[in-house]
Amino acid sequence: MSTTSPSSRAGLGYSALLTIGMIVVIGSALGFEHIGGYIPCALCLEQRQPYYYGIPVAIVAALTAVAGLPSWITRGLLIIAGLMMVVGGGIGVYHAGVEWHFWEGPTTCSTSASSVTQNAGDLLGQLNSIKGPSCTEAALRVLGLSMAGWNVIASVILAIIAFVGAKKAA
Repeated sequence: MSTTSPSSRAGLGYSALLTIGMIVVIGSALGFEHIGGYIPCALCLEQRQPYYYGIPVAIVAALTAVAGLPSWITRGLLIIAGLMMVVGGGIGVYHAGVEWHFWEGPTTCSTSASSVTQNAGDLLGQLNSIKGPSCTEAALRVLGLSMAGWNVIASVILAIIAFVGAKKAA
């Protein structure tokens, strides 16, 4: 006989699913960068921040469910993680709009990098001289969407998972 409540199991399941989803998204972005050689622009890097902060929050939400802590703690953490995904989606919408030239991007976007260095000895020298590519040009489009567009879709799905999980954990 299980000693965990249905709300604890729901909180754990949704927290785990959210954590895995966020890890897959950020892992894919890092894979495109480090394996595929796509250098992220300033807005690409900004879009990663909600994942970097959200993954630990989702892990803690899962741990609170496993520990049998009050469900309001798990729910609150899921809501926080969901809000982080909403912010990430908003940054993605802004970035996609910059790529489609609907509005101006930040002045921090430049165009001096061509690829990731292959020379480890030159790495430190390049850190000070290379800036990311322009935020106005999508480095890759898949099915008509840039990485920013796909991030919007992923962020919305992950936010829904978080908010549904918060409701089910009640």
